[in-house]
Amino acid sequence: MKRREFSLTSASVLAGSALVLSPVGSAHAQGKPPVAGTDYLVLDKPVPTEAPAGKVEVIEFFWYACPHCFAFEPALTAWLKKLPKNVAFRRVPVVFQDSFVPPQKLYYTLEAMGQLEAVHEKVFNAIHVERQKLDKDNLVIEWAAKQGLDKAKFVETYNSFSVATKVRKAAQLQEAYKVAGVPAMGVAGRFYTDGTQAQSMERGLTVVDYLVSQQKT
Repeated sequence: MKRREFSLTSASVLAGSALVLSPVGSAHAQGKPPVAGTDYLVLDKPVPTEAPAGKVEVIEFFWYACPHCFAFEPALTAWLKKLPKNVAFRRVPVVFQDSFVPPQKLYYTLEAMGQLEAVHEKVFNAIHVERQKLDKDNLVIEWAAKQGLDKAKFVETYNSFSVATKVRKAAQLQEAYKVAGVPAMGVAGRFYTDGTQAQSMERGLTVVDYLVSQQKT
């Protein structure tokens, strides 16, 4: 989902999400190696990574309310199950405008509370299936409480310095990778691809696999 699409109606955006995950053209189906500048971008300035020594960092940039990210989640989940041992994967929620901050804080609060694996998919479903809005602090807090999370602990963590720091770092990383829209993938602090670059996000995962295979660990 590109920045310019935020003004579109929900129906228009949902219709567009099918295009992001559509099959690629024959030129891309012939198994040709991905090409820099076409299928992925090489960053002008390498970005520091958090991956342990001997591992290649792969990042998914996403937004909980993005229909493209929601549509991409099953393919990403399947891909993660086959992740090579030398890959360190993490998600980074983006912020293109103020309404993105509450779900961004929700992600890092769940992570800090050790509830991310259990609740991550529920956030997507709440927004895209149940049509709930989670774009304000009070809405996020009330929703989290309804999931059985300790409300006092959630609020404390949600408003903590550590979550604020992660939000700030996420914004810096997003800018460093020059994220144009979501979902998008960053590799090894050096490469960037998304559905536009790779022609589809499924092929984007193939591009990521290729880039990981080219890294020395």
